[in-house]
Amino acid sequence: MYQTDRPHPVLSGMPPWVPDAALHYLAHTEAGLPIRELARKSGCHASTVLRQIRRFETRRDDPLIDAVLRKLGSRVTRKGSSTAPAQQKECSDMHAVALDQSPDTPTLTRDAQRILRRLCETGAVLAVAVDMEKAVVVRDGATGASTRTAVVDRKVAEAMALQDWIVADTAGRITRYKITPAGRTALADMMGEAGQDLHGMAEAPAEFADQHRVWGERTVRDNETGQPRKVRYNLAESPLTALARRRDKGGAPFLTDDLVSAGERLREDFELAQMGPRVAQNWDRFLTGGGRGGFAQDSGVGNGPEGARRRVGHALKDLGPGLSDVVLRCCCYLEGLESAEKRLGWSARSGKIVLRIALMRLKQHYDETTGPGGGMIG
Repeated sequence: MYQTDRPHPVLSGMPPWVPDAALHYLAHTEAGLPIRELARKSGCHASTVLRQIRRFETRRDDPLIDAVLRKLGSRVTRKGSSTAPAQQKECSDMHAVALDQSPDTPTLTRDAQRILRRLCETGAVLAVAVDMEKAVVVRDGATGASTRTAVVDRKVAEAMALQDWIVADTAGRITRYKITPAGRTALADMMGEAGQDLHGMAEAPAEFADQHRVWGERTVRDNETGQPRKVRYNLAESPLTALARRRDKGGAPFLTDDLVSAGERLREDFELAQMGPRVAQNWDRFLTGGGRGGFAQDSGVGNGPEGARRRVGHALKDLGPGLSDVVLRCCCYLEGLESAEKRLGWSARSGKIVLRIALMRLKQHYDETTGPGGGMIG
């Protein structure tokens, strides 16, 4: 996915995920290399390099792009520079700091896949506040309230903006970003399903028209056969958001915002739990037909994923059989209610009632362990 060679030696210290167009911009503005020289080394026309440079100069109004270009610019070796040894040491120290501030390729791929998957959901945006080290994915609910669904380091958000995977929708003290068509394509590539989104002679990618075609896939264990099976789900919408739009007989939302938040909190911990050394954690042991047992803890490598695994395990244990089945399938595996009812042997249209009861108990669990609305996602 990423380039490994660089168009000029002065850019040799750049991360492999930096686009060539951004490298041309940095080489011209920071190192002072002529456009024709960059074009000759890159094997393209000078006008192409000029357009790339002008485009990135315009994009510096975006706070994420401006920040990442400033960090990357500190790594550029000035053409013909002759610095004293002390200055060279100071410059190398600055490069080391800039290196620490940039994500490596595995981290970027892992976190970008998680965040882009969230941004595919209807009404989801990435909110970035001034001088904050974290960016937050929020989604507007049926009642207008916003639900926090994911958290990511700002440096990852900067890299995503530089790759043109996200674009600023509203600016201000809090800038909100939406996923771009390029971001959807990158997500499909990361998930190994790029071939499913090829639509022949389509004129251009449409931001919303193709959301129903963006699918993800999970491997779960079948209760009846004990064999692994594939579960496909729509990235644009989870079962909780569909239920949250429904109304009960009195006209109130079937799922309140706090219940949706509890389910999303469990899902985010579940997503984070897959990022550590024990990616193949057997969550199916919490299912009724999976042979229940104690929750095995991690070895201590990677405390973030370990903590997420521990929180998910404690929540599922607290819910017990039946309730843990439905939240694991609908909130974490994103399995549809009809499919969950069939797999669990329940009667039709009973799943939504059990799911609401499970979310009530899950909310109570979080209120008892971290306090109402407490705790951090991620």
